[in-house]
Amino acid sequence: MNAVSSDRLFMQRALQLAGLGQGAVEPNPMVGCVLVRDGQIVGEGYHQQYGGPHAEVHALAAAGEAARGATAYVSLEPCCHYGQTPPCTEALRAAGIARVVAAMRDPFPLVDGQGISDLKAAGIDVEFGLCEQEARDLNAPFIKLVTQSCPWFIAKWAMTLDGRVATRAGDSKWISSEASRAIVHQLRGRVDAIMIGRGTAIADDPLLTARPPGARIPLRIVVDTHAQLPLESQLVRTANEFDTLVAVSIEADRAKCRALAEAGCEVFALAAGTPADRLWELVEELAGRQITNVLVEGGPTLLGSMFDAGLIDEVHAFIAPKLVGGLFAKPPIAGAGRALLDEAARLGNVEVQQVGEDVYIRGRTIRPATS
Repeated sequence: MNAVSSDRLFMQRALQLAGLGQGAVEPNPMVGCVLVRDGQIVGEGYHQQYGGPHAEVHALAAAGEAARGATAYVSLEPCCHYGQTPPCTEALRAAGIARVVAAMRDPFPLVDGQGISDLKAAGIDVEFGLCEQEARDLNAPFIKLVTQSCPWFIAKWAMTLDGRVATRAGDSKWISSEASRAIVHQLRGRVDAIMIGRGTAIADDPLLTARPPGARIPLRIVVDTHAQLPLESQLVRTANEFDTLVAVSIEADRAKCRALAEAGCEVFALAAGTPADRLWELVEELAGRQITNVLVEGGPTLLGSMFDAGLIDEVHAFIAPKLVGGLFAKPPIAGAGRALLDEAARLGNVEVQQVGEDVYIRGRTIRPATS
């Protein structure tokens, strides 16, 4: 095996390790590190928990003295600043690392190439760009939050074969199979927030928790312009147990808002005038709270608004072998939509899987290239 092939294998291992931190490290990026000396792995690690040691520190601890003279393969440029933890560049230098191969630069402003510069200044050979696209795909939500001040929005829905998420009477339980719903619970357990509209909150009365619990307990968000969320709903009744944010218009009935707040909900008033402007105001608020991943579970009005605004980054769709028909049965995405098929949003990195009787399709929205 030549040096380039072995470099790629070790970096792929670092990326694999990085993925183990999904759902536990946000708003930090997922990072993996593999230390290699004389062609053998002497230590490896990954960022396991927000606020905890970084991947490089775990790998160095595992390697001990064997780290001296080794090559460090890291899925992201090592940090060079004091934050929750000391700089990883200093830890690598102190351990005697001879070479660092980083998949990509860290876009976080306090790093953004400075980590590479510091390592080079310390006499360490540095290369970057190996498996860069894989690294960017892995940390796309982090990159979006840091560079665009916008969370990563994951749209999820279950629909019948004829493209309906509810019958004309509003019945939607259950379209997908128990196995499909188990996957949804796994998704819920790795995101920072779950968002639904008022209509879905009233029609389905969901709890919006991961069962069993995942790596994190997501913030539950209800977009409820007029503060109409029933006090007897599961979301309100459990608001003291699970953080719940109700986003309302500043013109919403004050008594209703006060009742929701007294029940334990955080009521966030949106001052913007139009629904589209209020949506963006909410997006900015979530980004300000460093919320990285948001799972949007509907309904059609909310998903339509997000689709029209170009906010959907990722789609998880479950298609059940059922037909309901009806002109007034609800589709998964409402809103204005696209006038021409040439304007249709397309998905990349598409994966298709059969889950019981359902078909599970997931992919990421392909963004137009920017100059």
